Amino acid sequence: MAPATLLGSSGDTGDSGGLVDRFGRRAVDLRVSLTERCNLRCTYCMPAAGLPFAPDDALMTAAEIERLVRLGTARFGVRKVRFTGGEPMLRHDLVDVIARCAALPDAPELSLTTNAIGLAHRAGALRDAGLRRVNVSLDTIDPGVFATVTRRPFLDRVIDGLEAAATAGLAIKVNAVLLRGVNDALAPDLMRWCLDHGYELRFIEQMPLDSDHAWDRTSMITAAETRTLIGSSFELLPDEAPRDGAPAERFRVLSRETGAFLGTIGIIASITESFCADCTRTRLTADGHVRSCLFSDDETDVLGPMRSGATDDEVAELWRRAMWAKPRDHGDDSDDLVHPTRGMSAIGG
Repeated sequence: MAPATLLGSSGDTGDSGGLVDRFGRRAVDLRVSLTERCNLRCTYCMPAAGLPFAPDDALMTAAEIERLVRLGTARFGVRKVRFTGGEPMLRHDLVDVIARCAALPDAPELSLTTNAIGLAHRAGALRDAGLRRVNVSLDTIDPGVFATVTRRPFLDRVIDGLEAAATAGLAIKVNAVLLRGVNDALAPDLMRWCLDHGYELRFIEQMPLDSDHAWDRTSMITAAETRTLIGSSFELLPDEAPRDGAPAERFRVLSRETGAFLGTIGIIASITESFCADCTRTRLTADGHVRSCLFSDDETDVLGPMRSGATDDEVAELWRRAMWAKPRDHGDDSDDLVHPTRGMSAIGG
């Protein structure tokens, strides 16, 4: 696809009714961070001592989130909204946020990325409010390794949360990051456990989004290595369904012993096999900034103008311009790869 006219060269800002960028991509998938706080300290995300977090009054309220999601769906054709963090379960008004967005005239499909701690007590209420899926971060089912990775002994709470989500009727995906010499050898065990429980597993390449900037390309488990790790225990066949801008490459999983179909998994190769050309995502940080790319440091404040009295038209124009300026890609796994100043907990997944 030929690149669109660059912003400023002819006054064009991509004003076509959607969130279109200079390269013809249209954002229809919105990620909304609800908080920077988290109750885990995963080694690839946050220092053991934690981080300074934005004060609560700097974060979007439930009403402000509702307004921005309404603009996204009604004006820009956003079809999916996933709430992220930090850990969004730490928002006391999470059920209210979900209910407000589910009640919108152009209500999108609502999902939640969570570590599932506390989900056991709220899964039913979230489902009743309009939530349809949870993406649960779980890197291992070994209690000792879990404590090593997360620096917290809460594996039982995560498993309880997953069981409650299944009982409530929520669709479930499990997100796992493999760390060399830590949990990589246990990947087949996690995969077998997820297949047995009907959870769709996603292996995600470790990204340079840790707050202490310790990410090292040489220690990262690549998608190719992941396929080899699990391919020794299972047969993987590429899924024929269209990817449609999804970050995960999906595979059908067959038993090597019987050839029986066991389920599907996905592998997200954000670094080594990037999918930037088909990206359909736009992001809002918990403090109300638009980020057009997970790896970019470019942000556009929309919360400040909203609180200063900006109209929907003015906020929409800020958002539209932010997306029009979206970079072509985030660089590859060489020196061109951007390491954002903000970590994942501050950006939102």
